[in-house]
Amino acid sequence: MEISDENFRVWAEKNEVFFDGVFRLAGPDAYAPIYSLVFGLLHEGHKQVTFNLTGLEFLNSSGINLLAKLTIEARKMGDLLLVVKGTNQYPWQAKSLPNLKKLHPLLDLRLA
Repeated sequence: MEISDENFRVWAEKNEVFFDGVFRLAGPDAYAPIYSLVFGLLHEGHKQVTFNLTGLEFLNSSGINLLAKLTIEARKMGDLLLVVKGTNQYPWQAKSLPNLKKLHPLLDLRLA
């Protein structure tokens, strides 16, 4: 499944979710379809799920809240390894993504 508009695209391939573009959605309700997509993937029985954010140029506060909720959901899964791939190319990622480890200490954060 894929969710997209002129500014962004989210899609899943096997156990990896890709986030690309600029996310400036209007609030939690606007992010609900993305939450549903990723929530479903988290509950498919994978041993590892990866959030690939390397193409994510911008994420507003509602989007960061979405990542936080999904990280907490992954933590609840117990034996699920959550990997978050980011890039130092976008300064917001180096600043914001390490905070996800506060929500899920076993999260594998990979900033390149």
